[in-house]
Amino acid sequence: MKPIRSNVSQMTEQGQGLHNHWLVVASVCIGAFMAALDASIVNVALPTIEHRFVLTLGEVAWVSLIYLLVLAALIVPLGRLSDMYGRKWMYTLGFGVFIFGSALCGFAMSFWFLLGARTIQGIGASMLQANSVSIITANTPSQHRGKAIGIQASAQGIGLSIGPTVGGLILSALSWRWVFFVNIPVGVAGTILGHMWLPQDKGEGRREHFDFLGGLFLVPAVVAVIYMLNVGFNNGVNWMVVVPCLIITGAFSTLLIVTEGRTRSPLLNLRLFKITTVSRGMVGGILSFAVMYAVIFLMPFYFERLQHLSTLQSGLYLSVIPLGMALSTPAAGVLTDGLGWRTPTILGMALTMSGSLALTATGGLLSGILLLGGLFFVGVGLGIYTPPNNASVMGSVPGNALGVTGGMLNMARTLGMSLGVTLGGFFYELFLYFQGRAQEATATGGQMLRAYHHSFLAVMILAAIPLLLSLLPGEKKRGTA
Repeated sequence: MKPIRSNVSQMTEQGQGLHNHWLVVASVCIGAFMAALDASIVNVALPTIEHRFVLTLGEVAWVSLIYLLVLAALIVPLGRLSDMYGRKWMYTLGFGVFIFGSALCGFAMSFWFLLGARTIQGIGASMLQANSVSIITANTPSQHRGKAIGIQASAQGIGLSIGPTVGGLILSALSWRWVFFVNIPVGVAGTILGHMWLPQDKGEGRREHFDFLGGLFLVPAVVAVIYMLNVGFNNGVNWMVVVPCLIITGAFSTLLIVTEGRTRSPLLNLRLFKITTVSRGMVGGILSFAVMYAVIFLMPFYFERLQHLSTLQSGLYLSVIPLGMALSTPAAGVLTDGLGWRTPTILGMALTMSGSLALTATGGLLSGILLLGGLFFVGVGLGIYTPPNNASVMGSVPGNALGVTGGMLNMARTLGMSLGVTLGGFFYELFLYFQGRAQEATATGGQMLRAYHHSFLAVMILAAIPLLLSLLPGEKKRGTA
């Protein structure tokens, strides 16, 4: 097993000229924008799909869940394959697979066909996301890497922020099928530009063997965790789901650790986690997205039950979070390039905590201002935190581990999203219970408001963990990631 050392900057400056790395970033941004846009648009269309195929709420949820499970399961193995055989071909092929899956979704005549098409979409998205950050890292000089990763994150934020609006316009004027067809022209443009602008690479580990046994153990462990977080805690704890998932996760994780420690070319090089910046960055990535999605999960119920807002009004309020992210991520990249990763991660999480604190004071005369300000600062804070956190991780690993590390970062984001939804619901139910109300139906408005306020306070405390991790001493290089 090769020793772990950071050689990304040297590899970049030797293998890629300074004149065209922004074209590489632009190409990758198209994929980031498309994937984010698709995720937010599909969620808007779920009620229409539920009605079209005569489904229950639990059944239609699989339209999102199957995509999430495929993405989480495949992103690390595909990242490893791209490290071995090259990133350009997998990234451009990912566009093609995603386009094909989108077209099939649009033509779906049955619910099961739609789920199969969403599975194909998930495979394509895994090929794209496993390579996006690694392509930027491999082809961007170290002094511009933070800015480049920030721009890529901004593209994601823009896609998330305009998704509900675009989805609403499509559903009001056209069929739900166009929610999927809209991906096709974006994907075609991304495929063409990726072929033109991405540099040809031959892979860093062609002589190594792909760790099929590691993949065999990793996939069920990850799928079980994601499934448990998304299904096992809906409306209380479903022990029939939670217990088997915990057993599966524990058993396959143990097998994975034992296997990877003995394999010469592991799928997951566990020695990467001995790098302080990598281990802290992964934990920070999980918790930061858990914070964001806990807020995103709780707010629609708050708006409906206490503010009595319409779905449109609720959606406009929630769009403030991705808007804040989209506005702040480029600035985060500039800060990272100039000051290193530590300062912007601390600033970002401090702003996120401030936003969460503002949400604990809503309900009075300044409720509207506090809501907008709180949501905006949650988005701005996470937008400032995420690019330097990702840049610090990617800049700390060797070139032949960029793909798998980028995959792990995206898997951390998926875990964080699922964990945030679970924790958001758990916090709210817990604080209702402490007030003597096990069921929301019997709670008064004041009791529900206090439960929401305490939940946002718990979210703020959760955000303090990544901030503390950034404050701890570790690797630090001024002007680099």
